[in-house]
Amino acid sequence: MATLTVPDQLPPVAEDSERLHNAFQGWGTDEGAIISILAHRNAEQRSLIRQTYAETYGEDLLKALDKELSSDFERVVLLWTLQPAERDALLANEAIRKLTPKHFVILEIACTRTPRDLFLVKEEYHARFKRSIEEDVAQHTTGDFRRLLVPLVTAYRYDGPEVNATLATSEAKILHEKISEKAYNDEELIRIISTRSKAQLNATFNHYNDQFGNAINKDLKSDPNNDYLKLLRSAIKCLTWPEKYFEKVLRLAIKGLGTDEEALTRVVVTRAEVDMKRIVEEYYRRNSVPLDQAIKGDTSGDYEAMLLALIGNESG
Repeated sequence: MATLTVPDQLPPVAEDSERLHNAFQGWGTDEGAIISILAHRNAEQRSLIRQTYAETYGEDLLKALDKELSSDFERVVLLWTLQPAERDALLANEAIRKLTPKHFVILEIACTRTPRDLFLVKEEYHARFKRSIEEDVAQHTTGDFRRLLVPLVTAYRYDGPEVNATLATSEAKILHEKISEKAYNDEELIRIISTRSKAQLNATFNHYNDQFGNAINKDLKSDPNNDYLKLLRSAIKCLTWPEKYFEKVLRLAIKGLGTDEEALTRVVVTRAEVDMKRIVEEYYRRNSVPLDQAIKGDTSGDYEAMLLALIGNESG
């Protein structure tokens, strides 16, 4: 499912570190060398490179990259070089601290990571920012957004395949009742969505469709302009069909005038080692245009080359 490509025969970590150090020397920066190394190393390998670089040259690789690079290329390289939990903690903090919190970024992290991964993000957030992510989400969000997001980031879901069909039937009925009553922020509705395993939720939503004749997200479109309902629908999509959620984020980032580089970068760096192949397939199915072509049409230079490398486009 990942699009990251790693050479079968890797050079020694010390050699990667030396090549990166050499890329920073002289009047210019060898961006091609940076891409050829970092865009083709997995999280564990990047961590070893960073450790070896610091031991050899007495400087954090991230600081060296920050001094040499700029703009969107710098952003994508720095985020990619971080460990996944570090990256998610940083992205969450950035989203929370904005004047208007970016609820969807917090939602992505809470709903598309494994329970173990989310636990590691919360540990890293605590270590880095000396606060809990739950505390910051509660402080910087309001109303229904807080009511939904705090339980989602607090959750430690069961991650197994087992499903209780009787429970799925009864909770589908509860969800339908609350949605019919337009009680979208009801505690029971939020409890089901924020605590049940992804396998159990899939079964519940399938029962919902079978019993009541509509997909749950269709019934949650009573007010398409309601931002809370958009967030609730996105939570359900993230938990059950993440490739469809991320396809839409990419489509909206690329379509129309201008490009949302923040969203484009975020999706590529966080999914390249996870499920980007499925997202690429879904993007083509939905848009009849390959994702690499869409990226080429909306980006340029080293930023484009890094993105294409991460989604598996070897030709660039």
